[in-house]
Amino acid sequence: MTTPLLLGCDFSSRPTRQKSIVIAIGSLSNGRIQLLKIERLDSALVFDRYLQSTPHWLGGFDFPFGLPREAVNNLGWPLAWKACIDHYASLSRAEIRNSFAAFCDARPSGQKFAHRATDLLAKSSPSMKWVNPPVAYMMHAGVPALLRAGAHLPGLHEGDRSRVALEAYPGMLAREVLGNTSYKSDDKAKHTPGRLIARKDLINALEHGQTRLHMRLKLTHAQRDVLADDASGDALDAVLCLMQAAWALVQHDAGAPLYGLNPELDPLEGWIISS
Repeated sequence: MTTPLLLGCDFSSRPTRQKSIVIAIGSLSNGRIQLLKIERLDSALVFDRYLQSTPHWLGGFDFPFGLPREAVNNLGWPLAWKACIDHYASLSRAEIRNSFAAFCDARPSGQKFAHRATDLLAKSSPSMKWVNPPVAYMMHAGVPALLRAGAHLPGLHEGDRSRVALEAYPGMLAREVLGNTSYKSDDKAKHTPGRLIARKDLINALEHGQTRLHMRLKLTHAQRDVLADDASGDALDAVLCLMQAAWALVQHDAGAPLYGLNPELDPLEGWIISS
């Protein structure tokens, strides 16, 4: 079987030239992940075309693939994943916000959001969150794009197995190295020397395999500089997703079910790879 192209995607629900969707493209050899190039896609249409025109890939995508079962049940939405996604995609962002806000308003302080099991384990934002970060809108834009590309989402949706999409979360790996130290910001006023040092420390740890993945990243000097100099952290986040995708491929090749996802995952909520 042909080895798939490995992708790591740092996603934007409203991509522009200033805040693009960033794709890290790589290959795997002898347990080392070689970064081949970084692509920046400045529109949803370009993202669609990229997924649909690339014939054989395995990607880690930094947006939720599912909603909390508790919230879906409470809202009366379909409890089968594909039907739920179709319903979700049919809603406007305002309708999504209003539905989730009403759900949260009816709950006690400190328990406003419902959480997926994987979000609690990975310490990621609840997938129904619509601000800071707006992962609910990212899911609204991202998952339908995967389905339009015919992608196979292990544990959730049977599709073209030459295009495998997995939910990734770069923050999980970054925290293993940096703790709560910030390494990125979209605010230019926060592009500080401290964050630059943190990005360099994170890159160094990835090159030495110092995360739960125990896989090494291989970079050229120029690539290392690009990752360090991107103060938004988007390129580095895409690389972290790439590494999770590579780990999933290794698990699959070793015979693990669902590319290393938890085999007991909730088929409505989904699961973050390597969590």
